[in-house]
Amino acid sequence: MGQLSNLPNIGKAVEKQLNEVGIITTEQLIQTGAEQAWLKIQEIDKSACIHRLLAIEGAIRGIKKTDIPAERKAELKDFYNAHNLY
Repeated sequence: MGQLSNLPNIGKAVEKQLNEVGIITTEQLIQTGAEQAWLKIQEIDKSACIHRLLAIEGAIRGIKKTDIPAERKAELKDFYNAHNLY
C-alpha cells in the first residue's frame, strides 16, 4: 500500500484507482483537488459515486467524510449531479 491509504476515507480500492489515474502522493491529491480527482476516476470507473467524491474531499481535508462542512458537501453534491453519468 502507498501513502494515500493512510488518509481518512481512502481504502485500498480507492487508492488503486487514484494510482491508476496518476495520483500517487498526498501532495498530488491535494493539488488535483477532489472534483478533478473524482472526474479522473470516473473515466475508468463509470460507477464512481457521490460517496467516493466525499471520501476524497475528506481525505484532502484530513477528516472523515461525515465531518465535511455542510456548505462544501452541498457544493460537491451539485458538482456530482452535474457530472454523474447515470
